[in-house]
Amino acid sequence: MENQLIDHLFRYHSGKMVSVLTRIFGLSNLEIVEDAVQDTFIKASISWRKQVPENPEAWLTQAAKNRILDIFRKLKTEKNYLPNFYQGANTIAINELFLESEIEDAQLRMIFTACHPKLNAKDRIAFALKTVSGFSSKEIASALLTKEETVKKRLIRARKAILKADLQFKIPQGKSLKKRLESVLEVLYLIFNEGFHSNKKEQLIHKELCGEAMRLCKMLLKNTHTRTSESYALFALMCFHAARLESKTNSQNQILDLEHQDRSLWHYPLIELGNSMMYKAVENNEFSCYHYEAAIASEHLKAKTFNATNWDKILYWYECLNSLQPMPNHLLTMAVICIQKNDLQKADTYLNKLNANDFEQRKYLFYGTKSDFYAAKKDLKKAIAHINLAIETVNNQLEKEHLIKKKIKLNQN
Repeated sequence: MENQLIDHLFRYHSGKMVSVLTRIFGLSNLEIVEDAVQDTFIKASISWRKQVPENPEAWLTQAAKNRILDIFRKLKTEKNYLPNFYQGANTIAINELFLESEIEDAQLRMIFTACHPKLNAKDRIAFALKTVSGFSSKEIASALLTKEETVKKRLIRARKAILKADLQFKIPQGKSLKKRLESVLEVLYLIFNEGFHSNKKEQLIHKELCGEAMRLCKMLLKNTHTRTSESYALFALMCFHAARLESKTNSQNQILDLEHQDRSLWHYPLIELGNSMMYKAVENNEFSCYHYEAAIASEHLKAKTFNATNWDKILYWYECLNSLQPMPNHLLTMAVICIQKNDLQKADTYLNKLNANDFEQRKYLFYGTKSDFYAAKKDLKKAIAHINLAIETVNNQLEKEHLIKKKIKLNQN
């Protein structure tokens, strides 16, 4: 229980603590700050074995303030330009930096720093996931569909680039804001996606990550400079997906696809919130990938039953999306839609443009779709061969069980 609590708090508070401490000590001391925050949570895991404090969040906040003094002592050789944290107004200033509004400001500064153009594009995403939301290297690898060692190298490169460029811990202004905001939105999208499609072996949905992504996106919408049509569209998309979280698994924790989900479990207040966000998102004619993805999610939510789904409209939105942002995932989904429509010739055209290596850690999605394709063609031998490949390459236990059930049905035909 204590470990679950600590994991929960780490998700919500490590990014806050790293951001606030970095605001105090500067990006040049980021590695020391990250180590200090990690030490705080290790201390919590030991201290809380005997008794969990009445207010764990307050305990961690106080621990973070104490770490400020620890870091100060570690950096005592630089005390000529660091404030004296031991007395008077500076102690009050530290407390003020832990006010909710100041924490949000520090986190916005951190995520915009992580998405600075002087960092490699892929390094930005990995670094932001690490510093803002406390992702482990393994979780980042899952979110970015890459190897853990690759992520570690990206994090090292990002820290070196920050030091070399002597980046400032601030939110950009003017023309540079728009470009940096694109990267920020991509990071938030990936955080949400990791929660919605978790690759953890025993857990399909990591609701905390979805909530964290939505919290950070709301933070952007509170700021007049980052409140854009893209930001609104991304938040709408998150609302639409989050509305279906409770229906994605049944009481036995088994995966349910859209066809078999209990639509009465969909959270309609979130759908309504998403709709209101979309009205704001389309006030101008500049449509992003988030606009199209939100439109797709909205079409699914409009259908009262699975059979009432407007697949032609969804395929059209996917074509728009892939035209704007060509990706293997989009082509694969377009193939799935064509299989659903029984347009196997068009599905085959999309599948021939893809191979399993396009999907790295999620190769099982490609193999599973190929299995569905051959099943629709009544070629059961190839359908079973591909479902076997999907089962072999999937990490998530719930996904594996879902695929095994599909294999059983194929064998019964």
